[in-house]
Amino acid sequence: MPDEFAFLDALRAIATHPAAAGLADDTAALDVAAGRLILTSDTMVAGVHYRPGDPADAIGWKLAAVNLSDLAAKGATPIGCLLNYALSGDAAWDRAFLDGLNDVLTRYAMPLLGGDTVAMPQGAPRSLTLTAIGRAQPSVPLRTGARPGDTLWVTGSIGGAGFGPDGEPRDLARYLRPRPRIAEGQALAPLATAMMDISDGLLIDTRRLAEASGVAIAIDLGAVPLALPGLDPLEAATAGDDYELLFTLPADAIPPVPASRIGAASAGTGLTLTSGGKPLPLPDKLGYSHGG
Repeated sequence: MPDEFAFLDALRAIATHPAAAGLADDTAALDVAAGRLILTSDTMVAGVHYRPGDPADAIGWKLAAVNLSDLAAKGATPIGCLLNYALSGDAAWDRAFLDGLNDVLTRYAMPLLGGDTVAMPQGAPRSLTLTAIGRAQPSVPLRTGARPGDTLWVTGSIGGAGFGPDGEPRDLARYLRPRPRIAEGQALAPLATAMMDISDGLLIDTRRLAEASGVAIAIDLGAVPLALPGLDPLEAATAGDDYELLFTLPADAIPPVPASRIGAASAGTGLTLTSGGKPLPLPDKLGYSHGG
């Protein structure tokens, strides 16, 4: 399989960490300091997680970035990653994918340590998986830690990567190349009672946090920071691919990074919305659901 050999040669040019051993083995031997590791894995499938016409280099970037965002939500420092790659049969596409992957791995200091390649049946959609490994801080903010009385915050802005009426992302750069909040997550980890990244939409991910923590959460829609002027707040709050950090803090705590306070947790269950002090009904669809 000449394509596989060529792809592996290109991977070796990226996998320069000593633990990768030149990709000459089926395993990587990684020395780590004592403590906890954070492990996360994401798969992207053509036509489901990205559009088949999206640039290959952007897909390489995004595959690593979504994993880095999960590490950020735990305040972790990237250690390395493993790539499982379905060869496309298009050497130029594969090469461009690796260029984008190398860009993001270099930017966020997450070395490639190994993985696997497979050949897919003709016409099958591309399926790409990356597993990231990070070193945890002493305090790891899980989704389960929010308490009644905590305040709810979000970094950055919301809705930029969502699709507009024309079927295109409102901010193409943000959709194609999200920026994981690694530094912000590391600063927040010692203080946050709960934290996660926003991948499927602010509302649906907030509901997940509320359910995991066993609390009720109310969001003030008017306080949600919008990525673009004139963007409908409800459309922004149900759009996906933001990869901002959603977190709770004790009532008297102030975040050490730029963030917007958008709500609060209380005793009870469920998600509620307000705007200008008045209750709003929840939309039928809170965000992207993997169940369809």
